[in-house]
Amino acid sequence: MADDGQGTIICHLSYSRMTLSIVIVNYNVKYFLEQCLESVFGSRLTLKESDHKHLQLEVFVVDNASVDGSVEMVRQKFPQVQLIANRDNVGFAKANNQALRLAKGDIMLLLNPDTVVEHDTLARCVDFYSTHPDCGGLAVKMVNGEGVFLKESKRGFPSPAASFFKMSGLVRLFPHSRRIAAYYMGHLSDDETNPVDILPGAFLMISREAMEKVGLLDESYFMYGEDIDFSWRIKLAGFENYYFPQTRIIHYKGECTKHGSMNYVYTFYNAMAIFVNRYFSGGNARLFNLLLRVAIWARASLAWIKRVGQAVALPMVDFAVAFSGFLAIKHLWATCWAANVNYYPAQYTWMVIPCYILLMMACSWLYGGYEKPVKPLRIIKGMAMGCASLLVFYSLLNESQRYSRVLLLLGCGWTLISSLGIRGLLGLMHVPGYGFQSRKRQHCLVVGTPEETARVRQLYEMLGSTHVEATLDANLDSQRLNEAIHCYKADEVIFCSKDLPIQQIIDHMTQLTQLPTRRRQVEFKIAPSESDFIIGSNSIHSTEDLYTEELHTVVSPLNRRNKRLLDVLTSFFLVILSPLLFWPQHRKRSYFQHCWQVMCGKRTWVGTDGIETKPGIFSPEQALTCSVEQISPEVREKLHLRYLRNYKLVNDLQILIKNIWNI
Repeated sequence: MADDGQGTIICHLSYSRMTLSIVIVNYNVKYFLEQCLESVFGSRLTLKESDHKHLQLEVFVVDNASVDGSVEMVRQKFPQVQLIANRDNVGFAKANNQALRLAKGDIMLLLNPDTVVEHDTLARCVDFYSTHPDCGGLAVKMVNGEGVFLKESKRGFPSPAASFFKMSGLVRLFPHSRRIAAYYMGHLSDDETNPVDILPGAFLMISREAMEKVGLLDESYFMYGEDIDFSWRIKLAGFENYYFPQTRIIHYKGECTKHGSMNYVYTFYNAMAIFVNRYFSGGNARLFNLLLRVAIWARASLAWIKRVGQAVALPMVDFAVAFSGFLAIKHLWATCWAANVNYYPAQYTWMVIPCYILLMMACSWLYGGYEKPVKPLRIIKGMAMGCASLLVFYSLLNESQRYSRVLLLLGCGWTLISSLGIRGLLGLMHVPGYGFQSRKRQHCLVVGTPEETARVRQLYEMLGSTHVEATLDANLDSQRLNEAIHCYKADEVIFCSKDLPIQQIIDHMTQLTQLPTRRRQVEFKIAPSESDFIIGSNSIHSTEDLYTEELHTVVSPLNRRNKRLLDVLTSFFLVILSPLLFWPQHRKRSYFQHCWQVMCGKRTWVGTDGIETKPGIFSPEQALTCSVEQISPEVREKLHLRYLRNYKLVNDLQILIKNIWNI
């Protein structure tokens, strides 16, 4: 490293012993990680400057206490990887630093596990350093799982104005404005190499010279902000950050935090507050914090209002239509049977009828009547249970409070018919998730060689939910592929990565997305070679789905809701009955603590070690008569798997009753 006399640091890289250190931090994304590593180790490593000199790879995977089998997968399939398995989730910055301290490369790359690199991405990026000696950090063009450009590939300095325009959403209205779109440097072409301020954490390459100058990532950031801080320190050290779009990667953006959630607001604001307090001072820092706080909370509030509105819109329509029908039935019945339109009191109209409808809707909700896609049988079961409950309650009332059993039955029937009718109407209007076509099979096309397409076809036939319409040659161009999509009315296109390089897959996705003649919305997926899973932009299909497709899994929205309801009700009754149940307890100190933790949603009464459930007070093996210590790890794992894949509320109740004195 040398100084050019003007304060600019010049990097000199020697090709004689060029090593690239790649650091991947993983947390419960085993399938994405496997595909990422396959693309990395399948890369062309011959350097442009000298064909007989190759880039040496040094790959680190730092696992932040994943429970999805990621560590075991890396050990089994990628023994050449230097694996660091943390017992706790230490955060993005700290996990990267663990590997960076051990890295020996001349250039280092921070890479997300939910990415796929092109065949020549690594070599081309390293070659870029040789022709740009001022380059400290480097980013490439990123596209999502549909081939759409991700604007966070190039970002500007998060000034108060730029951050405000971004968080307020104004950047969407003026995406190419130098001032308003400064956060994403919208005035710069997506296809031209340019210096930028901020590099994305999903693909952040840095030279060793720059690393030695700026140091490691700041561990004050747990999530969000560390890439902004790191990139800006590279700039402050006299290096240049570059956006290099001549090579691309797929970034699925598999974030675990929703950007509209309050958790995201809290995490993101804390990260930006650290950055502001570090690089701004006095009034500027206070002004920035104020503007940022207003913009973030305004955006989060709007997102929250939107989610709440979407959640309550259908129940409100259901109630309004059911209530109107109830009133019409009451009016007709009172006129025809009692010859008095005012036969029923106002109390019946404005108190009793709403209670009838709300109970019917609540039972429908418990049975999954408000889940998407719509399943009419769930609505029918829920409404039937609600009607039966009302009839039982009606029979217990005294004679003066029994208004009309006929009206009750007719009203319940109307509530059921109107609920089904509303969903059918939404289906006719092509509102996603509604209508009665929930069991419609998906139709897909597989692109690859006969050998690979046959393997993918067999996998999908085993899954049973998707029908492979045709297999297409790997050399098919995008125009003909588009014609095949329309001809077969395909919902999915599967690319076999063994036969098509990632560059060609990205080209297909990008060109199909931009075709003016494209009329069908299709999802693009990739089938990695010699793997039993298929990754898409919004989902992952694996052979594990074979065992969960038709089973009553604990991860289904219906079972998650019912399990939560059981936890709350059980905790409530345990507290109410504590005068009777507390004194015989073997663990008195934890009785009320456990009840409170379950009531607040921090834990569940029965849970497993996996990510599918919250930490449990009790575990599935505690339903057995033998001692837990006598159960082998293999048997324990099978019991947990059976519990997750064939979940029943009665199982939780049995385990809780069996361990009632160990609360």
